[in-house]
Amino acid sequence: MSDELNLSVGFDLAKFWEDDGAAHENNSFNDGTKVSLGIAMNDECIYDELGIKVEHPWAAQHPDDLRRWRRLYNDKAEKVIGRRLLPDDVPPADSLFPYVRRIGEAFNGEYVWSDNSEWLVKGANNYAELEKVIARAETMDYRDFMLPPGWEGEKKRIYEAYGLKPPPLRHIRGPVTLACSVFGSEELIYLICDEPDLARRFSAAIAHAILEMARVSDEEAGETPESAPGFSFADDNCCLLSPGMYELFAYPILKAVFDRYSPLPGHQRYQHSDSDMGHLLPALGRLNLTGVNFGPNVLTPQIREYLPRARVDGCIAPFAFSRNDRAALVSQTVRDCMDGLAYGGVNIATAGSVNYGSSLESLRLIMATIQQYGRA
Repeated sequence: MSDELNLSVGFDLAKFWEDDGAAHENNSFNDGTKVSLGIAMNDECIYDELGIKVEHPWAAQHPDDLRRWRRLYNDKAEKVIGRRLLPDDVPPADSLFPYVRRIGEAFNGEYVWSDNSEWLVKGANNYAELEKVIARAETMDYRDFMLPPGWEGEKKRIYEAYGLKPPPLRHIRGPVTLACSVFGSEELIYLICDEPDLARRFSAAIAHAILEMARVSDEEAGETPESAPGFSFADDNCCLLSPGMYELFAYPILKAVFDRYSPLPGHQRYQHSDSDMGHLLPALGRLNLTGVNFGPNVLTPQIREYLPRARVDGCIAPFAFSRNDRAALVSQTVRDCMDGLAYGGVNIATAGSVNYGSSLESLRLIMATIQQYGRA
């Protein structure tokens, strides 16, 4: 292992990036000849890398500061891994669109900042309150709900000044995580067991809300499901449901959204869930996902049994990366490379988010390991 930890010494960066470009073709399926690198560093990584002290690494920073820090980070990244990783051009503050209400607020939840992170706070505490929340979500005017006063004027100003349009909605908090946030985790489980009809109504209301919010965002962006296909979900809490519960509550939501936005084989149908949710793979397999990012204990051989053509983004444990555990990073990358060559479609990434502390040197080590073990 000591020799493997020195893989990045004398590593040919130009050769790696040449091979990696080809490895991403065909959704990272390459007939068992190569695996791709899927790790995307983010602003959270800047501060520890550069020794910058900020109060909240996860919070938005002033655009002028962020622009300067990204350029310094990219200068270092070019030396360490041969690429600039983050966009140098940070949009000025007055190019940002006004706040648009989100899915949690459609179910009476509230987004709050606490303990250095954003949380979605409960919107209903019992079945009677939940019924009222569902009824509101079923009947509300989503355009009126989502868009703030003065929206049209700001949209026009930003387009004329910067040529920017609002983005279409193509990614959202997954249905189980959403429901656990706005109603409670135990409460959702009891709801499905004790009041399945109300649970089905809750599920249908979530599907309706997602499709309506996506429709409004399409109209504002000048897009359609056909011009901008694809959809993805982030549903960490899906692991809490049994297969039967998931089939009743969450599966119909994903199917309805994918039927609208991802009806063709090549369209993106993506699920992130960095938890032990392998028991749900049979249901997810019927959705024909084209990309997945699951927990570090849900590995490629298990995924492949149910999702033969999904690109697997993972499965490095996020804390191995953020703690820069070189031995763990090499062993897990070797494992995923072997699985990629055997099963195809593996895009080496973390099984979850890239966190504060993840270093460029650790990324270089992962890249060198891919070059050594992920090329047939």
